[in-house]
Amino acid sequence: MKYCEQKRKIDFILSLIGLIVLSPLFIGIMIAIKLESKGPVFFKQKRVGLHQTHFNILKFRTMRIDAPRDMPTHLLSDPERYITKTGRFLRKTSLDELPQIINILKGEMAVIGPRPALWNQYDLITERDRYKANDVLPGLTGWAQVNGRDELPIEVKAKLDGDYVKEISLKLDIICFFRTIFTVIKSKGVIEGGTSRMLKEIAPSQEEKLK
Repeated sequence: MKYCEQKRKIDFILSLIGLIVLSPLFIGIMIAIKLESKGPVFFKQKRVGLHQTHFNILKFRTMRIDAPRDMPTHLLSDPERYITKTGRFLRKTSLDELPQIINILKGEMAVIGPRPALWNQYDLITERDRYKANDVLPGLTGWAQVNGRDELPIEVKAKLDGDYVKEISLKLDIICFFRTIFTVIKSKGVIEGGTSRMLKEIAPSQEEKLK
């Protein structure tokens, strides 16, 4: 049986084990969120899934309930205004993404795959179509995430997603998984500020990469 056919079974088993093992951490985070701010524990947001179908991605809520819903954080002019203290820690450690284990259990996501785009990120969705990156389940982490995350221009991000789809294998998924751990520990590629600041910070390095 090809790996692509086994991948869903592996994802289900890993996510089930992860949910059981991490349940004390889940409970602790839920309590911290409720103690600090009003609103639900989980944040739901419409994202693009397999073959451009839509589903609600789950995250631990890291912002106040009056924050803009369908805008990437790095495009906000003043994201710190909305992010809670608990949320800042969850984002820095990427623990806010843990509820997506439930999305994986439901078959809406995979452990490894292109990160699901917002429903209104039409430029990214269109660019991914060029590389058939919309034809696999989106992932909790992916090849683009371990090669730049928020720093990457859309064209580069979509190309990396396409490279993953073309070369998908157990070996690549294992590499992606362990590189994700390193990336999270180092907090590499995460930008919370506005677009203008982001471009000033990354333009020189990205220009060199694209030459």
